Amino acid sequence: MRPIFTEFALFATPFVAYALFLWATRTGVLDEKAWSRPRLFWLAAVALVLVIASFLVLAEFTGSPPRSTYIPAHMENGQLVPGVEK
Repeated sequence: MRPIFTEFALFATPFVAYALFLWATRTGVLDEKAWSRPRLFWLAAVALVLVIASFLVLAEFTGSPPRSTYIPAHMENGQLVPGVEK
């Protein structure tokens, strides 16, 4: 669940930042003119770029080292042996 919440938080960040900007400039946060379609499009585009960038960062900098071998969990002598990387 944590990765899902992390990606949702990254997606929501531009919208929350824009709402805080509207609040700080005393513009109506609930004013329809402040949330026009082009502005929502650009906020959504920035949000998608953040999410895609986070996927690329996770793919590049986490996980197993290159050329490592994973031995899945298995049973030995009636005992469950957890999976390991070699």
